[in-house]
Amino acid sequence: MNFDFDQIIDRRKTESGKWRRYDPDVLPLWVADMDFVSPPEVLQALHDRVEHGIFGYPTEMPELIEAIVERMAILYQWHIQPKDVLLLPGVVTGFNLVCQALVPLGEGVLIQTPVYPPFLHVADNGGLIGQEMELTYTPQGYQIDFYDFEAAITNKTRLFLLCNPHNPVGRVFRQEELERMAEICLRHQMIICSDEIHSDLIFSDHQHIPIASLSKEIAQNTVTLMAPSKTFNIAGLGCSYAIVQNQQLRKKLQTSTRGLVPHVNILGQIAALAAYQHGQPWLEELLVYLEANRDYLYEYICNELPDIKMIKPEGTYLAWLDCREANLPESPFDFFLRKARVALEDGTRFGKGGKGFTRLNFGCPRSILAEALERMRIALRSR
Repeated sequence: MNFDFDQIIDRRKTESGKWRRYDPDVLPLWVADMDFVSPPEVLQALHDRVEHGIFGYPTEMPELIEAIVERMAILYQWHIQPKDVLLLPGVVTGFNLVCQALVPLGEGVLIQTPVYPPFLHVADNGGLIGQEMELTYTPQGYQIDFYDFEAAITNKTRLFLLCNPHNPVGRVFRQEELERMAEICLRHQMIICSDEIHSDLIFSDHQHIPIASLSKEIAQNTVTLMAPSKTFNIAGLGCSYAIVQNQQLRKKLQTSTRGLVPHVNILGQIAALAAYQHGQPWLEELLVYLEANRDYLYEYICNELPDIKMIKPEGTYLAWLDCREANLPESPFDFFLRKARVALEDGTRFGKGGKGFTRLNFGCPRSILAEALERMRIALRSR
């Protein structure tokens, strides 16, 4: 490989939230950023811009918009226009903006749990009604019960907030699943807001399909949120975007940002452009490394931690661990933090269906992952 993903970088001496939240003896495998150096072309582009020395108010870079348009066509045969792209400082900002701009006060937003924690707060943030349906856990992976999905919809439901690839359960939804969700939303006159931030992080034998790319009718009913932040490990630079092909929805979102949502900063745009133009070789090697990490984690759990169950994620660098059969004296998060000095993510933070689970981030050098798993093994045997 041309890139060294085994290299350990000391992040405790930086402002890293991941590495500074817990005591120095704790290995942090919780928040969803990776411990890998970003692509060299991204670093060089940032160095070059810093050397310029002036950081005035930026405009949106047309080169970045064009790179996004080209990327959608190449990856998904999804043909969008530059005017369809709205730059945003973050995907969480994006889906809160969408819900508050497009859903009237007192109307409903539907989500699928267990799910990325900010989804759980989006309704309260906007004075809306939070509505939920729980994904169905099976030994083969999480599934959508479409009867439950449609039963959760009421005459108040105005928007479905989709997470695909799904965080934390790791599903990459198949075309037939996306088509059926979209058909139900169209029939009930519900807007779809699709968080697809992990769309580049897909493992072998799986393929990401933007739900808006399925048909013109679905595209006119959908706001898609994407970013290079997870893909190229540049989350702290704050650059994401919405793809909105419906002119009326796009105008509403643009109007709602005025005076409230800041422009994407210049370094975020520079990094995003360099990543999309030059980062593909790095990404291809990253995916090989992440998939090997995933498989190593899965085999270790099967062989050494038999009381824990893991379904291989189809995408993301996040594993959703079922600890319910381990008979732990406390939550998995508290147990592994206290006994193993490994910080994972508390499953209860992901809503219904999260109790007894924990989320592990395997986007790190293999040696860190191996040490964390060994600590967890020792903790379980000594409980």
